Amino acid sequence: MSVQIGSHVRPPVDMPKEHGAIPVWNAENWFYEDFTVGDQIRSLRRTISEGEAMQFNMMVMDLHPYVADQHFAEKEGVFGKRLVAGAQVFSYGLGLAATNCLNSFSYGYDRLRFIKPVFIGDTIYTIRENLSKEPKYDDMGLVKVSYSVFKEEGVQVLYCEHLMTVKYQDATTLQSSANRAAGKA
Repeated sequence: MSVQIGSHVRPPVDMPKEHGAIPVWNAENWFYEDFTVGDQIRSLRRTISEGEAMQFNMMVMDLHPYVADQHFAEKEGVFGKRLVAGAQVFSYGLGLAATNCLNSFSYGYDRLRFIKPVFIGDTIYTIRENLSKEPKYDDMGLVKVSYSVFKEEGVQVLYCEHLMTVKYQDATTLQSSANRAAGKA
């Protein structure tokens, strides 16, 4: 059985009990055992505007003509209009479907691919899927999730896999299972 997003979170110690009992949006207290392979979530959609695209370009100093020079993009560019920087699509795509799990920590990203261009004014959304999980350390396992970012009506523009270390709720049970599977009794 999968765990409902937003269904349980550690209550803060510094607020009234009745406030701490209210589920926190986009903050989870999931442990390794709570991740179910195959579970998916879909984000809301968001449109990427001209202003935020240029603000992102300036913040990261990405002044490539395809993302920062309207004249070049229209007159000389392959696509005839300006692109949204790939790093921005990656950041937004993950941010749209990221959960703030209190027990997980980023381990890295694999298979990052920019499949189709994203242009200023495009609307994107993300589907996140739990791909796999395996015991890794004495106190944490490794969970792999995919992020598939789409624009328009289902045109995939980005794919990546996020590896996370996630704390065990009961490390002794998982270690015993891992030892049995490895034949260590």
